[in-house]
Amino acid sequence: MKIAILCAAMLACGATGAAQGQADMTPEARKAMQAANAAYSALPDTRGTGAYPAIKLTDPGLPEHLIYRPADLDALGARKLGVMVWGNGGCSDDAASARFHLSELASHGYVVIAPGRALSGPGAPPQPANPPPPGPLGIETTSAQVSAGLDWALAENKRRGSPLYRRIDPKMVAVSGHSCGGLQAIELAADARVRAVIIHNSGVFKDGSNPIRGLTIAKTALQKLHTPILYVMGGPGDVAWPNGNDDFDRIDRVPAAIVSLDVGHGGTFRDANGGRVAQVDIAWLAWQLRHDSAAGRWFRGADCRLCTDPSWTIRKKRID
Repeated sequence: MKIAILCAAMLACGATGAAQGQADMTPEARKAMQAANAAYSALPDTRGTGAYPAIKLTDPGLPEHLIYRPADLDALGARKLGVMVWGNGGCSDDAASARFHLSELASHGYVVIAPGRALSGPGAPPQPANPPPPGPLGIETTSAQVSAGLDWALAENKRRGSPLYRRIDPKMVAVSGHSCGGLQAIELAADARVRAVIIHNSGVFKDGSNPIRGLTIAKTALQKLHTPILYVMGGPGDVAWPNGNDDFDRIDRVPAAIVSLDVGHGGTFRDANGGRVAQVDIAWLAWQLRHDSAAGRWFRGADCRLCTDPSWTIRKKRID
């Protein structure tokens, strides 16, 4: 089921005008946004379409995060899990804001961890009938909290008695995030443990222009990249379009691709199983972390799958 998403509902859209635009929403637009959010929240969790149906859970050792992973770990057999840590849209503390997308990735053999708690969907607290208008852009989760998910997962891989004991390949680590959370992912991409990066609907603000309180990042962060990076954008109507494309143009140290589906800043996170964007992420992770050459055909060559799909645009460097 596809639900329309307003850019303002996601927060931290990627331009200094986003906060003002959200504050200036008409009553009708605000009502529509609230209705869309309520409809999304009413939908049940999904288990993904991969070989390992996923669950969403919390762990006493990581109580301020949500974990998405295959429900039946024994079904993996000798197959190792990868790990992906996720920065929420708006750097919010709603770790269920992209639950369909994250469950879909988990169902393909990954432990996916987002900071915060379920503030939408099953298990979420009741929402006020008339929530106050949003204030200035600010973060509710930090890059350190996103990174804490990775620390926990790798520690659990070594801890006897953990359900994840020896089930994770520490060489299969990815970071990703949406909008403001994408900036968190860019910060964490410098971590030597990271082997793949996916940035959704985001890009570093021009130096000195960042309007997000509590988050400091400059274009110099791109010079610290050491692993291939994929940007997934929502077309020219995506408010982060200029920043993401500027990032791509500046990157000259590592393989990079920027792909776009004309769906706007909200991506397809609220589509069933994360929609078309999730399938691109799955291919990138399989290629970069599992060295799956068939998955690489989504991106490699003049006739790559995304190159020949008229719904998508792609630019790339050091990929072919």
